[in-house]
This record gives sequence, C-alpha cells and structure tokens, in this order.
Amino acid sequence: MPPNPESNTDLGIKTDFDGRPRCWWCGNDPLYVQYHDTEWGLPVRDDRRIYEKICLEGFQAGLSWITILRKREAFRQRFANFEFAQVAHFTSHQVDKLVTDATIIRHRKKLESAINNAQRAIEMVDNEGSITDFVWQFQPRRSVIRKTQKQIPALTDESTALSKELKRRGWSFVGPTTCYAMMQSLGIVNDHLRSCEWWETVEQTRKNRP
Repeated sequence: MPPNPESNTDLGIKTDFDGRPRCWWCGNDPLYVQYHDTEWGLPVRDDRRIYEKICLEGFQAGLSWITILRKREAFRQRFANFEFAQVAHFTSHQVDKLVTDATIIRHRKKLESAINNAQRAIEMVDNEGSITDFVWQFQPRRSVIRKTQKQIPALTDESTALSKELKRRGWSFVGPTTCYAMMQSLGIVNDHLRSCEWWETVEQTRKNRP
C-alpha cells in the first residue's frame, strides 16, 4: 500500500489518491475505507443490525476495529447472521466449538456475552417494543460538529447513560466507551469531521430518517 500523500493529524483529515478528504482513522486499507464511506455514521434502525453492532463492538474491546471488520463475515456465519432469536439458544457445547475457531475472536467471555445479549435483546423487544427505539432515545438533543480529531470524545453523558441502562437490564460488554463507539457507527451521533466529504451525506441522512 503506498503512503498517504497528504495528511493532517492535527485536524484528523487525510486526502487519498482519489482526492477525497476522509477521517483519518480509516487509513488506506480498502476494507476500512469502504466501511468509512458506506456504513459508518449512517443511521441504522434495524434491531438485528443493532444487536450485531453491540456484539461486534464488544468483541472489539482491546483490539482494533479493522481486526473485527476482517472477521465480520466469519462472525455472521458462526452467529446465524446475528439473528438474536437463534443466538439466544446457543449451547455451552457450541461455545466450546467457537472457542477453537480461528476465524473469529476466541474469547470465551465475549462469546458468552453475545449469547447473553441475544437473550436480553429478546426481552427488550418484548418489554420496550424494539431495540431500535430504546437505543435511539439516547440520541443527544443537540448535535455537535467535530472539526478536529482531538474534539472527538471517547464517551459522553449519553453513552454513559445508555451503558448504565443496558447493564441494568443484564447486557454485558457494554461500557460507556463501547456504547459511544456504537452510537457513532449507528448514526446516533455524526462524528465524521466537518471537513470530511461524508459529513454532509451522513448529516442529511440522519435528518431524514423516519
């Protein structure tokens, strides 16, 4: 991979060979760039996809997100495409097999957490109506425009509150930092930097979401 021709780490914006300014964090990896351009920050209002994101953010703890992206298709295959009604019934024998599977993250507590959270997801749908409505109620009342990399927080009051409520309902691997990363990726906040070409698209899509 050739070096990035232009980068401003203070601002957090890089300009690739295609001349398009992007947030710094996706680097030059094609998979990471595609994720940045087509997924990150666009609003998600689908319970299965939100459950998937919660699980993957939990698996990411202590690792890089690109590691998770490279294993995401394998995770989908092993976890019934993150259909939580199916994952909720995974057995300890299945966990034993998953722990030996090098195509995913072989961390027993994280694997068990995904099953636990599938059970909690079913409860949430029964009690709250949907995971979507529950998670989106933590959207900040006021949007904050981030102009530099240093302005992007690791967690917020809203992510801390979401984490607290999820934990109170029995979810696991949902700390405030994990919850904020989830809020960023689901479009609950728009943390593309203002000078990133995708900020405007994400912002308009968020405003027009049903």
